[in-house]
Amino acid sequence: MTKDAFSDWTKVIKTTTKPDKESGAINPAIQLSSTFEQRDFDHFGQWDYARSGNPTRDVLEESIAELEHGTRGFAFATGMAAISTALLTLNQGDHVILTKNVYGGTFRLVEEVLTKYGISHTFVDLGNPADLEEAFQDNTKVVYVETPSNPTLQVTDIRLVAKIAHDHGALVFADNTFMTPVLQKPLDLGADLVVHSATKFLAGHSDILAGLVVTKDEELGKQIYFLQNAMGATLGVSDSWLLMRGIKTLAVRMEKESQNALELAQWLEQQELVTKVNYPGLEADSGYAVQSSQAKSGGAVLSFDIGSEDNVRQLVAELKIPIFSVSLGAVESIISYPPKMSHAEMNTEERHDRGITDGLVRYSVGLEDIDDLKADLHQAFLKIKE
Repeated sequence: MTKDAFSDWTKVIKTTTKPDKESGAINPAIQLSSTFEQRDFDHFGQWDYARSGNPTRDVLEESIAELEHGTRGFAFATGMAAISTALLTLNQGDHVILTKNVYGGTFRLVEEVLTKYGISHTFVDLGNPADLEEAFQDNTKVVYVETPSNPTLQVTDIRLVAKIAHDHGALVFADNTFMTPVLQKPLDLGADLVVHSATKFLAGHSDILAGLVVTKDEELGKQIYFLQNAMGATLGVSDSWLLMRGIKTLAVRMEKESQNALELAQWLEQQELVTKVNYPGLEADSGYAVQSSQAKSGGAVLSFDIGSEDNVRQLVAELKIPIFSVSLGAVESIISYPPKMSHAEMNTEERHDRGITDGLVRYSVGLEDIDDLKADLHQAFLKIKE
């Protein structure tokens, strides 16, 4: 049996457990060294300076590449460093198409940073093939997909977008943060590059910041490596080790958290105060069919609308279990208010145009008992209705 035949449940363990040949230690060593001795004046070794490569980080990068079915993996200091590096493979005069419902940090990057370097963009509803076709320009080089999207959980058909993009000679970059490689593999569906905010589910414990990139082919991998080395936003050695430790439990966490999220979403559908539930694991969700065809579940993040900012304020005050915070993807449940957190960069019109209403709450479902999570929301809803 070859390692390629292993399931993801096995791979998350095997790719992050690398016994040391000399000591027998089963975990990769934390190589706290900025530089490496070269024993021969004319022949340098694999590592010379830690920005360019480090034995600990190498294991992590090899692990994510194998999990995503890519050729090369790259670890960055943050998710935005990973996204920025991916998009900086574009040149002055290039154009990128992005999903309309994109993470606020990505929105800020293309709106306020890339435009300074002559890289233009168009936001499109990627669920509408006609709109996507119309958005292409002669200089379009990349279509950027985020599926499910943050925070409305809109689903994009990666296979369809990849076909259209490739027909136009463009690459497809996919943000796989919400799904992770154990639930969805964009490269297998036609994408050319995958990015992760590994701060979220991959690390899983709200303890580090990290970003990852995986490329499908070696040539694109060379471009990413050049930029990673040139700009230097690499992930530190200790955080690389902690991220590998998080990945070891990724499969079991994603399975349980996704089960909790589905049950919570089904319960929320029945609540009088809730006007809308966004979760692609629900059969009534508009993205259910596509999600079922390209992912193993709806994931562990959902969002729901309770009508107004005042209701959200009271909900946050009354809830006892979830942490009210920025971020997601941890063992603990986290509730967020996108208009003031993840998408604060957008004005009201831009938010509403993307379905990010004043009453929208994002809920990252953790490993707590599902009955406790429902009971907690129930008592909060009763207080709001008083």
